[in-house]
Amino acid sequence: MPSKSSLTATVVFLTIKPTAVLEKRLTKDSQSSTIPLSFFKKGNSVFRSLLFGFFSNDMGIDLGTANTLVYVRGRGIIMNEPSVVAVEMGTDENILAVGEEAKNMLGRTPGNIKAVRPLRDGVIADFKITEAMLRYFIRKAHGRFLLQPRPRVVVGVPSEITPVEKRAVIESALKAGAREVALIIEPMAAAIGVGIPVLDPCGNMIIDIGGGTTDIAIISLGGIVVNKSTRVAGDKLTEYISHYLKYTYNLSIGERTSEIIKIQIGSAYPLKEEMIMEVKGRDLITGLPKTLAINSEEIRQAMSEGITAVVGAVRNTLDMCPPEIASDLVDKGVMLTGGGALLRGLDKLLEEKTGLKVIVSENPLISVAVGAGKVLEDEPLMKQVIPEKDRF
Repeated sequence: MPSKSSLTATVVFLTIKPTAVLEKRLTKDSQSSTIPLSFFKKGNSVFRSLLFGFFSNDMGIDLGTANTLVYVRGRGIIMNEPSVVAVEMGTDENILAVGEEAKNMLGRTPGNIKAVRPLRDGVIADFKITEAMLRYFIRKAHGRFLLQPRPRVVVGVPSEITPVEKRAVIESALKAGAREVALIIEPMAAAIGVGIPVLDPCGNMIIDIGGGTTDIAIISLGGIVVNKSTRVAGDKLTEYISHYLKYTYNLSIGERTSEIIKIQIGSAYPLKEEMIMEVKGRDLITGLPKTLAINSEEIRQAMSEGITAVVGAVRNTLDMCPPEIASDLVDKGVMLTGGGALLRGLDKLLEEKTGLKVIVSENPLISVAVGAGKVLEDEPLMKQVIPEKDRF
């Protein structure tokens, strides 16, 4: 078994010795060489990029409000974990848990621990914790690795992200260990992930309902013709449920319980058979634990304001659609993806309100991450769908 010092020596040889050898060789026979010496100089960004690229796995990341998914080049989706971090109170550096383990702590932590969601409404709300979370995912994707991984990363972002929010994503990824960062608009990534031919000269519409944002886009020739983003999505619907129970039944429930209710009996359209569920929480009048039976019709009513907002955003996008592309949509319909696509009856409601055929993608939860990964594996496609200004 080699000692720690011998391993260190090997790393030094790999990173420095080849440069010296090649430089000496090229100096001896500079006339026959077509490679400039500056390429191999220590600190040259091209040389460092190639070196780090050799030891790192390029990654596509769907940095979602609810979940973060990681796609590794050549391996596919390797991680799908909640975007939750548990830290020690008074410090953002002592990370105790990330992902599923941290989510299980939500609402159950003692006074010296806090479990937080570092992303809100699709963008970074806590810079340091997001950086720590990304570093955790990058290291976990590379396993037990001798060198510090420095991958190229493609990150999905909302379509109407501000320059300040965009800069926060870039800096978090770079500080977490990425050597290059490219930002792809989430509906574009989702469209590529579900197999829509985004480079064709015809209109395609996609609705991506995530945890923090609903992104709607009409795509043609590798670009976005019309897009709309609203910060009413899965998390807001969950919030409406907890508010409804609080003001209607004086029952206080946590975020996780609200989410479970939405998943188990939530719907956007009347069901053939309405469902009933028992909910446990705290009575706000007596302060004692309480159990309550609620039905799916009540939950649909509780979420109606948010669902109406999503439908309104879809109709507004269609209002801005050019006539030729509108005719394409009549033939092709609309693709519905993201976690919100799993809400019962949402496709039927959208069909009723728009008059267009609505198709739910096969794997709506992973479409953005798969799209980011496909772009990473196809350099010409990346150049067409990600502008130069969004590559760092």
